[in-house]
Amino acid sequence: MKEPVFIAFSTQKGGAGKTTLTVLMASYLYYVRGLKVLVVDCDYPQYSIKEMRDRDVEILRINSAFKKNFMEQRERIQRDPYPILITKPEDALDRARAIIESGKEDYDIVLFDLPGTINNPGVAKTVSLMDYIFCPVAADKLILESSLAFAMKVRDEIMTVSGCSVKDMYMLWNLVDAREKTDLYERYEEVFEEQMLQTLKTRLPDAKKYRREGSKDAARAVFRSTLLPPDKNLLKGSRLVELADEILGIIKL
Repeated sequence: MKEPVFIAFSTQKGGAGKTTLTVLMASYLYYVRGLKVLVVDCDYPQYSIKEMRDRDVEILRINSAFKKNFMEQRERIQRDPYPILITKPEDALDRARAIIESGKEDYDIVLFDLPGTINNPGVAKTVSLMDYIFCPVAADKLILESSLAFAMKVRDEIMTVSGCSVKDMYMLWNLVDAREKTDLYERYEEVFEEQMLQTLKTRLPDAKKYRREGSKDAARAVFRSTLLPPDKNLLKGSRLVELADEILGIIKL
């Protein structure tokens, strides 16, 4: 049995996009690239990904266009939707391991959606047992300061401890405003580099499509869903494919 790669898009500031990135990457890698994915929603107590799956299932029940797309995709890829494990952060690793070791599925990637606070011992332990951490950051003062503080805390207080599994951590530019000057991000990256923090090359734009979910009554293309992959037309210009390629290169999958 192969060992799956444990990944978390993690930061402590709400609004940075960690849950959206987790869902988009899970759906793209599973439904489009064919990788076997397990999602662990341990963002206690709100469990945002579970709520998204529940909404998707309800839309599937009442929206015929959404149901048609779902059934056509299921027939094409011959797969049920990827599983979502709901658990408290302190139990996340044990419960994920139990699923993996059951041997029912040979997972490639396990994606964790963690709570924002790193001061909780259960969260800190779970973070320490990730293989890779991608920390979303935006050119917003509060998000920037919070994400930087989170990354430095992980670097200084988690990655230095014996038994830590983290191989690499990267900052990830999200919600990039096309009107911002490029050199603004380059100056911030110089600060990251001074703090010995790596930055992914791919920058994700601030685009409304990232929030495009299924609708109970409208027959529209969907970008963010736990039951469907991002729509092919909406993928254009999203940089999601480039992000997936860069991450898969880093984790060697």
